[in-house]
This record gives sequence, C-alpha cells and structure tokens, in this order.
Amino acid sequence: MIRSKAFARAGLIGNPSDGYFGRTISLIVRNFCAEVILYESPRIQIVGGHRDRLVFDSYAEFLEDVDMNGYYGGVRLIKAAIKKFSDWCSRQGIALERSFTIEYTTDVPVRVGLAGSSAIVTATIRALMQFYGVEVPKDILPGLILSVELEELKIGAGLQDRVIQVYEGVVFMDFDKARMERDGHGLYEPLDPASLPPLFVAYHDNLAEGTEIFHNDLRSRYNRGEPAVMDAIRRWATLARDVRDLLAQGRGAEIGPMLNEAFDLRASLVRISPGNLELVQRGRDLGASTQFSGSGGAIIGVYDGDPDRLARLRASYQQMGAQLIVPQILP
Repeated sequence: MIRSKAFARAGLIGNPSDGYFGRTISLIVRNFCAEVILYESPRIQIVGGHRDRLVFDSYAEFLEDVDMNGYYGGVRLIKAAIKKFSDWCSRQGIALERSFTIEYTTDVPVRVGLAGSSAIVTATIRALMQFYGVEVPKDILPGLILSVELEELKIGAGLQDRVIQVYEGVVFMDFDKARMERDGHGLYEPLDPASLPPLFVAYHDNLAEGTEIFHNDLRSRYNRGEPAVMDAIRRWATLARDVRDLLAQGRGAEIGPMLNEAFDLRASLVRISPGNLELVQRGRDLGASTQFSGSGGAIIGVYDGDPDRLARLRASYQQMGAQLIVPQILP
C-alpha cells in the first residue's frame, strides 16, 4: 500500500506573475495536506472522497455541499492526473500494465487560494510514480502537474503551486521566458525558511473563489496586451526579486511594505469582494502587512513577532469567522 502526501502552500510575493513569465516566492504550509492511498487491484478503481458526495440527507445539505465544493470534487482531478501521467509515460516508452485502486483524503480548505486542488494532483502523481517505479525529473514534474488542470481540465493556473508542492520549503521561482522555452522549466531557488520574518495565514471558507475566475480574466486581458496588466505583471515580478534579495541579506523584517504594494496593485486591477478586503484590512489595522496568498479567500501576513499582536490578530479574525494559523514550513 502506497501513501503519498502533498501540502498546502501560501504565495508570499509575485503571484500571479508565475503564469506570465514572471517571478514568485512561495512557501509550503504543512498544517494542511492531501493524502492519496494507492494499492494493486484487479481493475482500476477511483474511490471518491468526502468532497465527492452523491447522497444527501436533505435538500439543504445538498445545497450546502454545492456552495462549498461546486459541482466537482477530487475525482476529476485524480482521473485527469492518471491520464496525464499515462501520456508522459507513453512518450518515454514506458508501459503501464498493472491496475490499482486509488483513494484520497484532504483537509486543505476549499477554494481559498491554498492550492488544495494541485495538492490532490501532486499526491496522485507521486503515488503513481512510486507504484510504477517511474522517476519524473524534479524540475519537469511541476509542469506535468500543471498540465493536469491547465490542459486536461482547462482550468487557468500557473506553475507556482506545483513548484512549491514538489520542492517544499521556501522557493524563489524565476519563469524567464527564454529559459522556459529552452529548458521547459524555470529557475527554482530554495531559500532558508529562517530568513523569513514572522508570518501568519488567515482564511475564511465563505470567501472561497475558484482560481479560474481570476486567472481566466487576467489571461484574456494579458492576451490583449492591456497596458495596466502588463505593467502589473512586471512589477509583481520585480517585487519577488527584491524580496528574495532582502531575505538573502538577512533583512526579512523589511519585506512587509512590498506585500502591501503587491495586494494594492491587484486591487487596482480587479474588483476585490468586501469580505476579502476585510481579510486584508484587519491585519493591517493591527500593524501587520498583508496580501492574498492565492486568488482570494486567504491572506498571508507579516508582523513583528510580538505574541500579543498575534493574539490580537487571531481574535480579530475570529470575530469575522475567519481562522488564523502560523504556517508550518519545516517537517
């Protein structure tokens, strides 16, 4: 029996320029994970998780599930991951002849920008690699994982989530276009987690918004060459590089204003819902610097490390029904 895990992630800076040849910094969040169990069986069988329910006790329970999980759970992700893994193996001349049963669980909050979907895909492909004894090169693996959603399911997304879930820790990513076209992957530079200032992540389940909503709009505007969008992507990429330099110099305490700028730039381009604005503003009102950790529903914050301030932040977020965690980066 094979068990594989992939953890949630929080984007620190640069997002969403990763889908547009930019730069980002992201960190793994071990507080939440998707786990896949895979074992040999007479036929291929996919067992749905708790987000793939087909039986409900009442109409209200059905509607609540649709509001939370949409019309899709994890099964479509697993099916698409199996398909893309098979395609990759076929191109390498690798025959996949054994059958298996695969099942999954996840506690990553749904659709709040913590990369729950890509965690399921990453865990699935890791399990398949182990089951078949196949090694996908580490720098190529994030692109394979991304293709599951981007190509197979037509969900707008970028490489950032998949890179950090493969490499873990904290990673600076440079998706320079010439490098991407030449090598098929970007430059992925691990950073020392100890260089980071004190961080927190706050999220609210009711503010969930699918990443495709933001990415699909941004992609169409990017394709049209909208000047404000092009300028923003360049600025997000520059901010990521500048934060990387500060962390390397031991000046992590100075990065807060750059997080604020990154979010404010996003807010100048797209409408941010009142609830998501409140997530950002509550942290700032208590002296933290905040921005989205993904596409909405969760924020990442930098503060001065004062335990009393963290307690006040946690209490403030609880007042609006949100949860605050301190991200666990190292095992």
